[in-house]
Amino acid sequence: MPSDLESNLTLKKLREFAPQAVDEVREFRGEIAIYIRPDMLIRACEFLRDEPGLSFRFLSDVTAVDLYPNEPRFEVVYHLLSLQTAERLRLKVRTGGANPSVDSLVPVYPCANAFEREVFDLFGIQFAGHPYLRRILMPEDWEGYPLRKDYPTEGYR
Repeated sequence: MPSDLESNLTLKKLREFAPQAVDEVREFRGEIAIYIRPDMLIRACEFLRDEPGLSFRFLSDVTAVDLYPNEPRFEVVYHLLSLQTAERLRLKVRTGGANPSVDSLVPVYPCANAFEREVFDLFGIQFAGHPYLRRILMPEDWEGYPLRKDYPTEGYR
C-alpha cells in the first residue's frame, strides 16, 4: 500500500475502530477506494457517519460494477461525503455472481432506498433488509437485469 494512504485520517480511524472491516485499499488518481468486508458494511458505515471529525452523513450514490467473468463478480460502490470536512469517500463491497447480496444501508442512510432499488433492478443484486426491494426503472415483468455483462443485447425472447 502506498505510504500516502497511511496518512489518510479516515482510513486510520476506520482501521482503529475495526481492523477486520478493511479488506483492501486502492488509490487511483488521488482518490482512494476502501474495500469493506460484506459482514462489516453496516458497522463501518455507522462508524463513518457518527465518528466526530469524520461525519460522513451524506450518501450521494450507490452503484455497482459487473466484473464478469471474474469472481467475486460484482462490486457494490458507495459514495459518501462529509459535509463537515468536504471529504469524499468511496467504499466498495464485493459479492459473488451466483446469489449476489449485500446488507441494505437504508437503516443507516435512508436515502439508500432508491439507489439500492436501482442497483437491484439493473444488476440483480439483493439488499438484505431493504424495506421495499422492487423494480424502479424496468417493468415488474421484465426478464433479467440489463446492466449485467452477460445480458443479451436484444434482450430475452
